[in-house]
Amino acid sequence: MNTHRTATRKQWLDERMTLLAAEKALTRQSDELAQLRQALPWVKVEKTYRFDTEQGSATLDQLFQGRSQLLVYHFMFGPDYTAGCPSCSMIADGFDGFAAHLASHDVMLWAVSRAPLARLQAYRQRMGWRFPWASAAGNDFNHDFNVAITEAEQQAGGVEYNYARGSHVMDAANAPEPVRQFAAMCGTDAPTYTRDRPGMSAFVRDGNTVYHSYSTYARGLDGLWGAYQWLDRAPLGRNEAGGVWWRRHDEY
Repeated sequence: MNTHRTATRKQWLDERMTLLAAEKALTRQSDELAQLRQALPWVKVEKTYRFDTEQGSATLDQLFQGRSQLLVYHFMFGPDYTAGCPSCSMIADGFDGFAAHLASHDVMLWAVSRAPLARLQAYRQRMGWRFPWASAAGNDFNHDFNVAITEAEQQAGGVEYNYARGSHVMDAANAPEPVRQFAAMCGTDAPTYTRDRPGMSAFVRDGNTVYHSYSTYARGLDGLWGAYQWLDRAPLGRNEAGGVWWRRHDEY
């Protein structure tokens, strides 16, 4: 039974015009935020990181593949996972469609995870993806950009994520149900699952020097979550009252 408000076309149009003004204001604010992101100072990447890729071992500089800009999605796929995070997988479902457009605009897109390359490749084949995916196994890249912590750091608490330090220690007893559910979907437990975090980092190359320009985490990734942009315009929105509703696209 429908319990939502109904109206005449004129009443609907009056409210729609009010909403349109708010949408335009948000669009202008989003444009201003993009300019502020691009105006951030650059920080030289001092450490040499080496990744495992399909083409062999590669440095961070080599991930640019001749382009001046590099976007890295920190995909939650820890070394002890048997499958990638369902949320990261839902975001990554959109990568193939726009990677070619980014590449034509001098921007290279990669996913980077801590799992071994062979496991990443097997999962990518399962998902039907083509975007490049590098393994950071054995280096400090994910840790240095605040998307991975050690077991000792987890037990001690006070680790940084999303530009804040938290003292909460995640374990099997206090993990929220969605976290336990996602951990099980990745073939691991809640503490192991939460030693990896989602994020996105941007880099720029000037000559032979690589700089870090931007990183975002947690809900800062909502804008990259293509399905959310569609659902936010659907009549019932994200409709998340029933808890975690999404699955990997081959599990519905």
